[in-house]
Amino acid sequence: MKNLLSYLLVSLVVSTATLGIYHYAGWGKQDAALSETTSLTQNETFTVANRNLQPAYSTTSLSGAPTDFHIAADEAMPAVVHITAKQTVNAYANDPFYELFGWGPRRGRQGTSTGSGVILSSDGYIVTNNHVIKDADELNVTLFDNRTYSAKVIGTDPSTDLGLIKVDATGLPAMTLANSDAVRVGEWVLAVGNPFNLASTATAGIVSAIGRDLEIIKDQMAIESFIQTDAAVNPGNSGGALVNLEGQLIGVNTAIASPTGAYAGYAFAVPANIVKKVVSDLKEFGHVQRAFLGVSKIRTLNGDVARSEGLDITEGVLIDQLATQGGAYKGGLDEGDVIVGVNGIAIKNDAKLRELVARNRPGDKIDIKVYRDNRYLELPIQLTNSMGETTLDAFYRSDQLTELGVEFRDLTDDELDRLQIDNGVLVSRLHAGTLRQQTDIKENFIILQVNEEKLDSSEKLTQILEQESGKVKLTGFYPRAYRLVSYVVEL
Repeated sequence: MKNLLSYLLVSLVVSTATLGIYHYAGWGKQDAALSETTSLTQNETFTVANRNLQPAYSTTSLSGAPTDFHIAADEAMPAVVHITAKQTVNAYANDPFYELFGWGPRRGRQGTSTGSGVILSSDGYIVTNNHVIKDADELNVTLFDNRTYSAKVIGTDPSTDLGLIKVDATGLPAMTLANSDAVRVGEWVLAVGNPFNLASTATAGIVSAIGRDLEIIKDQMAIESFIQTDAAVNPGNSGGALVNLEGQLIGVNTAIASPTGAYAGYAFAVPANIVKKVVSDLKEFGHVQRAFLGVSKIRTLNGDVARSEGLDITEGVLIDQLATQGGAYKGGLDEGDVIVGVNGIAIKNDAKLRELVARNRPGDKIDIKVYRDNRYLELPIQLTNSMGETTLDAFYRSDQLTELGVEFRDLTDDELDRLQIDNGVLVSRLHAGTLRQQTDIKENFIILQVNEEKLDSSEKLTQILEQESGKVKLTGFYPRAYRLVSYVVEL
């Protein structure tokens, strides 16, 4: 009995000492805090063991750094698609005689390029980059679950390098768009896409900068205000998603800065708020309704410019010249004003100014904050179209034009005079569709008549094409050659 009591006493002492050391070291508290993290809901923040734990959806460690991105990936990856674009490379592409007259047999080889896209609605609308789908004769889309569909182009916007395509499907997983104005440098993001044909790839990084202007979009009205990230992006990621930790779209991956053509630490995405506006316009009009502020010459303010102009602020956009028919002039802006804000959002460079203006349509009003004569003013400005008018530009889009893969526009009076013609409609843009698949027609072709009927407007041409069936003959010429050319397409 004495031996038994001795063993019990020794065991009790050892157990007590062990528990004391364990408690003193804080190991038990740490385990409790970590296990508590897994039970938090998306909208909750709790304090456990004197430590402020982050919501479970961000899956952060106690230091604040993410330890797991699987929730963001689970949300985003089903809504990112793989796009295959097929093009016919014409054998006469570099033949000046063929280029001059726009004729000759269609001879060429088939080329293929790939990219990514993001599903924005359950009925099949997908946003991607313009450069992914440009010049394609045929588009195919592969979903996350390996289903494949042919796609048609709804519209493109070269000035933002965005395009909208559609597949004939329903019940698709769509991605939610975040407010890209809320994006902050240093926050964690995922890039989801199909680099090097490696389907459904996710990489992680942080937002490195916002409002980047790279001058890489070769368009007269280019809008560049990229979100920069160090998440790995490579060829094939173009058109894919840049998402936050909730799996919401904050940008469409568009470009990389690299001396080799592969990822070198810098990637750039079009902000979601620009994506939202462009997609809305393309869906409704087939073309972007571009708004203009009416400033013809501006400079991003910095220390040197501020000193030379006698200014005591160093951030903003200095107005050097106004368009007399623009909204800025009519709304009271002056040359020498410094634009420092639009609708409550700070302006530090001209890229951000162009972005915020581009989110609007002609006729919309915005609040401009300017610095003038050592004080700040708020001025309401009504935006215009390129002609200085507040009405929307007239574009004609129909299901028939979408199937054909073509956009038309009316010729201006100056163009009619220069070409010495009385009527005609310009082929302003071609997409993947029937017209490209069946003919050699090129952009800038001027259609004078459909079958034997003369044209005086793009609206009339659209109406004719919607009413016709069977074979239709388009007759016209290219501006560099006055030889009449006819193309026959079957509707």
